[in-house]
Amino acid sequence: MPELPEVETTLKGVTPWTLGERISAIKVHNASLRWPIPEAVNNLQGLTIRRVYRRAKYLLFELSDGQHLMIHLGMSGVIRVVSQQAELLKHDHFEMYLSNQRVMRLNDPRRFGCVLLVGKEPNKHVLLEKLGPEPLTDEFDGLWLKTLSKDKKGPVKNFIMNNHVVVGVGNIYAAESLFLSGIHPKRSARNISLKRYEKLAKNIKKVLSQAITAGGTTLNDFKNTDGKPGYFKQELNVYGRAGAPCVQCGRAIKNLVIGQRASCYCGNCQT
Repeated sequence: MPELPEVETTLKGVTPWTLGERISAIKVHNASLRWPIPEAVNNLQGLTIRRVYRRAKYLLFELSDGQHLMIHLGMSGVIRVVSQQAELLKHDHFEMYLSNQRVMRLNDPRRFGCVLLVGKEPNKHVLLEKLGPEPLTDEFDGLWLKTLSKDKKGPVKNFIMNNHVVVGVGNIYAAESLFLSGIHPKRSARNISLKRYEKLAKNIKKVLSQAITAGGTTLNDFKNTDGKPGYFKQELNVYGRAGAPCVQCGRAIKNLVIGQRASCYCGNCQT
């Protein structure tokens, strides 16, 4: 599944081709995504894209009439910006034709993504209104984590992956951040000190920033807007390395299931 760094990479790839451009046409080839693509998207012709940004893993296109088009990549979605003569691929469900003779296409084999109109105040939309802070902002820090963890008995890994706590910390980046912080993924969230949370918040920012710089993580379906895979996988310390030697102590990386997700960690370095 594309995570925050992959979506940020997509944002950076899409923005130069879409910002300031007029929408010349919309084509919907399959409206049956996670939620049906609303027929109202066909009325966007003639509007200009005046801002392109991200909230959590949602891409938002602010239009000249104040409306926002919101796109989520779901489990396997990819956005490509290609020439209008480029061959339409299987699973290209949504197209936005632009005044620069390019077309932005959403390809989503599993159809868990979405294309929605969310009005003039997107942060009040049901999908966005209760989200936690962005991890790379000053709003997110160790004190924030410590405060919210007060009554949380469950594993810290689940806690930092909760989008109401902080957005965009998916399974890969949670595992890597906990490893760098020396925190066992199954440790109860409420039993972690402020000092350790400060270190964890710092490492979440570090891991996500590195992944964004590298272009995301190469896993299964993800490709960026150039059709190229991300390059962060080669830098992973624990994720997907069960049985391999720990990069710090040399002992075998262990794996357990937390919240129905594989959770690799070092039993010696993480306590």
